[in-house]
Amino acid sequence: MFGDTIRRALGRARHAALGAAAGAFIGGLISREAASTGGAIGALAGAAIGETRFTAENRLDEVRQTGKGRIDEIRSKAEGGDDAAN
Repeated sequence: MFGDTIRRALGRARHAALGAAAGAFIGGLISREAASTGGAIGALAGAAIGETRFTAENRLDEVRQTGKGRIDEIRSKAEGGDDAAN
């Protein structure tokens, strides 16, 4: 649980840094003021993308675990059903 919090924060920070760099670069092509604004907007967008990606990965992991559990349950029932029929 605590590890998830740290991973989420690091993911947001990484995406925010990349977004800030991209925004500042694009804004810098226009002017210094635009570089500052672009960096700020890019950081916010990057943090939002990082949070969305982390949430999506967690949901996907939950689905995979649930699906694997169901497959194992079905297999055990099928194996038990075969033994009972013989």
